[in-house]
This record gives sequence, C-alpha cells and structure tokens, in this order.
Amino acid sequence: MGTFVISKKLNGDFKFNFMSKKGKIILSSQGFELKVDCEKNIELVKQNLEQSKYLKFKASREKYFFKLILDDQVLAVSRKYTTEFSLQKGIDQIILYSLKAEVLDFSNDESIFQT
Repeated sequence: MGTFVISKKLNGDFKFNFMSKKGKIILSSQGFELKVDCEKNIELVKQNLEQSKYLKFKASREKYFFKLILDDQVLAVSRKYTTEFSLQKGIDQIILYSLKAEVLDFSNDESIFQT
C-alpha cells in the first residue's frame, strides 16, 4: 500500500508526497497556499488514474523521473530513479495503490514527538 502525506514547506505552503509502503517518496506535489487545495489535488490523483498521463524524462547523470499530468496540468513530479525499470515500478505503485491510500496530515505546527 501507499500513503499520501500532507506537510508544510518552509515558505508555509502545503504539499503532498505519495509514499511507498517502505516509506520512500514516489511523487511530490507543487506547493499550495491552502490546505484544501492540496487535499483536492490528492483526490484528483486518486480519482483520475485512467485519464492521467505519466510523462517520462531522462535527467542528468542517467537519472529518470516522471510527471503526473491531468488535462495539461502537472499534478506532481516523481523522485529521481536510477533505472527506467525502477521508474516504471514507481508509476505502477501509484496506479495500484493510490486509490486506496490513506491520507496522513502532518501539516500542523505542533511537534509529533513529545519531549
């Protein structure tokens, strides 16, 4: 299974990551000023898997990544992968697990670790 994790960027914007069951980031969104917009984009990813496009790119140093696109809008960008095979496995995990993935919200300013 995978998990969507909402967090805050340093500038205060909200973002989400889609995490693998091993805790690795597969996909990261852009920043959103409002948390509700971040949550809406998670739902867009979940509900539009069949209509979405996964555009693959080759970056410098033989690294690969993809962009998740819906209606000419980039919803999220993957992490860098060392092989095309591992890139495809990342895409496959999104397709297989994102619809059932839970959403965890770590965007509040409180520490999750009590001292």
